Amino acid sequence: MSIVFVTTAYGGPEHQQLSTREAPAPRPGEIAIEVRAAGVNPADAKRREGLFGTSGSLPLALGLEAAGVVTALGEGVEGFTVGDEVLGPPSRGLGAFAEHTVVKASAAMHRPPQVAWEQAATLPVAGTTAWDLASSAAPGETVLVLGAGGGVGRMAVQVAVAAGARVLGVASAGKKELVESAGGVHIRSGGGAAESVRDLAPEGADLLIDLVGGQPLRDLAAAMEEPVLKAAARLLSAADQATAEELGGAGRPSCADALAQITRLVAEGAVDPQVTARYPLAEAGAAMAAVETGHTAGKIVLIP
Repeated sequence: MSIVFVTTAYGGPEHQQLSTREAPAPRPGEIAIEVRAAGVNPADAKRREGLFGTSGSLPLALGLEAAGVVTALGEGVEGFTVGDEVLGPPSRGLGAFAEHTVVKASAAMHRPPQVAWEQAATLPVAGTTAWDLASSAAPGETVLVLGAGGGVGRMAVQVAVAAGARVLGVASAGKKELVESAGGVHIRSGGGAAESVRDLAPEGADLLIDLVGGQPLRDLAAAMEEPVLKAAARLLSAADQATAEELGGAGRPSCADALAQITRLVAEGAVDPQVTARYPLAEAGAAMAAVETGHTAGKIVLIP
């Protein structure tokens, strides 16, 4: 039997628990893996709460990104062999918070030796989000990142810096070092953030990446006499698509090669996912609770 972390009902953390199951077998086009690390994201709590829908069968295995060793191949799989080290999102709702899971071969990639297990486990969701949002940055542009101190935000800063952009990162005072170590210029979040942006970029930013949404986004990007963004269409939000569209922007775009590209940058040393906390699988609930505070710096991973 294999251990897995599940929710037995849609709702709060009181429904979470460790459970056991047979190690899932791959279907055609899939690969089975022994999980070495799994990334923990705010989306995991949203999924547990049913914000992405409640049609999934219960108990529902949690976790959306994993890295591990291939243990079996489904019919028709090419390019992978048993023993390969890979990363990718689990398929069929089988969850990454587990000793064993299954990944679609088409969504997986080999783990470069320069990318540590815990780093690899942050890339299928958090890393690809950062790439999708920041990869349109161009050399010489000014990029503004709202929520630059979180796991995705810090990687977005690094992606834009790697593209040759100047990056202004809005984050709490306590995350100043995180933003600056990623290559960004820190702007303290709060009421004076827009004024600070104007001081540093009088003509406005070329790209605004939002990972917070709500009123902080409105305060920063809403039309004013002197807007902080040159063109509203270059507002991209992974946190609040509705508000972004209301302000003339859009939600997160989707790049087909995002996982390969962000993994390449990590392997080259241009991006560091900044894993700041590691929990054993038995403490998955505590890892979820830490992420749900909304105040974590960097990324949290589980190590089965």
